[in-house]
Amino acid sequence: MSPLPEIADFGMDTISLAGSLEAKLAAMKRGGFTQVMLSARDVVGHPGGVAGAAQAVADNGLRSTGFQVLRDFEGLSGGLHDYKIDIAKAMLEMTVATGSKVLLACSSTSVHATQDFDAIAKDLRKLAMLAIPLGVKVAFEGLSWGRTINEFTTAWDVICRADCPNLGIGLDSFHIFAAKTPLDAIDEIDPEAIFLVQLSDFMWHETPTFQDRMTTARTFRVFPGEGAHSEQLADLVLRLDRLGYQGDYSFEVFNDDYQQMPLDLVVQRARQGALWLQNEVLHRPAPLPAWATRRA
Repeated sequence: MSPLPEIADFGMDTISLAGSLEAKLAAMKRGGFTQVMLSARDVVGHPGGVAGAAQAVADNGLRSTGFQVLRDFEGLSGGLHDYKIDIAKAMLEMTVATGSKVLLACSSTSVHATQDFDAIAKDLRKLAMLAIPLGVKVAFEGLSWGRTINEFTTAWDVICRADCPNLGIGLDSFHIFAAKTPLDAIDEIDPEAIFLVQLSDFMWHETPTFQDRMTTARTFRVFPGEGAHSEQLADLVLRLDRLGYQGDYSFEVFNDDYQQMPLDLVVQRARQGALWLQNEVLHRPAPLPAWATRRA
């Protein structure tokens, strides 16, 4: 199968596909994608280790969008804090080893973490300072079931308090829609501080509890254009475009059904989502393959 015309603005996460890292990368390449968001699980589970995983990415000619994910880092104390510092250092080393420039960190869900915003900001500043000598940016994302930070608005608050140049925000459309955060708040973010945007949708309108959000997020996300929030997702992307965001978009789609499908079929669904955003939402010109022309 010859590779399809390249898609420059949108990438895929390795967690959206089943199989080996090489198989995932090759399928993305055949689908015309030029960038990949790497999951630590795919990297550490590679037979060749971190170096082998990095080589696999390079061999497929893909650029790393970023590396994920550092969880439950901020707000801890004592031995728990020291433990998470060690974990963060290891994650940062893998970020560098894979050629990634951005480490994604998600807001804490731990009951052991403080809810004090200044303490959270202090920890995020420490994480960012660890990343500076390595040339890594830290994108902090508010999980929609986070204990204290569960919307992008509060994530932006603590990022501003931390005030570190390589600490920015990671936006995830799933968490925004699940938490029903008004999109008007996007206009308050400095576009230079948006380090990553992850896009996905889901098939129902309501996720009233944290448990509903976790279950949907981990098993039944869908690609842009496939779900119940296409209008809001288009609005989000257009707002970011008007704001001046020029960074990466990646499709983070956890879906149990897609884990049982041939890789090329899943990548084709992702490509349809990318073309919808590129051509119908952002109106950016791109060469269309025959099947996309028929769909239009």
